Amino acid sequence: MSGSQRVAILTGGSGGLVPGIADQLANAGFTIVLTARGETALEAAAARLRESVDTPVVAIASDARDATATKALAETVVDRFGRIDVLVNAAASSTPIGGAIEDVDIDALIADVDVKVGGYLRYAQAVVPAMKRQGAGHIVNIGGLTGRSSDTLSGLRNAAVAHLTKVLSDQLGRFRISVNVVNPGIVRTPHLDELFAEMAEERDVTAKDIEAEFVHDIPTGEILSPAQVGQFIAFLANAQSPSITGQSLTIDGGYSRGVYL
Repeated sequence: MSGSQRVAILTGGSGGLVPGIADQLANAGFTIVLTARGETALEAAAARLRESVDTPVVAIASDARDATATKALAETVVDRFGRIDVLVNAAASSTPIGGAIEDVDIDALIADVDVKVGGYLRYAQAVVPAMKRQGAGHIVNIGGLTGRSSDTLSGLRNAAVAHLTKVLSDQLGRFRISVNVVNPGIVRTPHLDELFAEMAEERDVTAKDIEAEFVHDIPTGEILSPAQVGQFIAFLANAQSPSITGQSLTIDGGYSRGVYL
């Protein structure tokens, strides 16, 4: 394939928000490269996406914890497609780290940060050389609202992602590479449904009751879909200039409206 069609790499590509983001980027004309550690789930996600989009979709396994693997991914994409235009970093553990401070598993916390923060940096290191050669690129890091709260220690990783984003934007702006962090609010994913079910069981209510409580606090009155997050990321990926960069951007229906920073 020639290097004329824009190419987007999405990490954490086997589930969560990524299918909805990938769908929107494909609709915007990007060739989609999904990557994740588990090959079976990754191939299944790619197969589902191919059924709904017209642009090429490929699956290439890689491990966010392994710099050799992330570099090999970028080299494979450049060899095959000639370019890398967008990196969407979304690889992360879905298991929150929290509880009483005396009981926190510090090794698990460090491993959690290594996957998301270390992984985001490893993938950025891997794709930046290609973006520099092209003279442009967009990196979008998926963060989270827990970085703005004290509810769980897992928020540590999202606070660190915000800082990493700003450091990268400072270094890469001169090469016309934008770097932003997008903080999704409450988004309809299988993980959210599982969370509502767990909370309902703990409180002896229904999952619908739990959902209604959350929806009540969202000014728009709805839980976001992955596609809505994807539309926002596609907007950033389609920007002709890197003028939006170094920003912590939130899409949550106004859920975090009380936070002024």
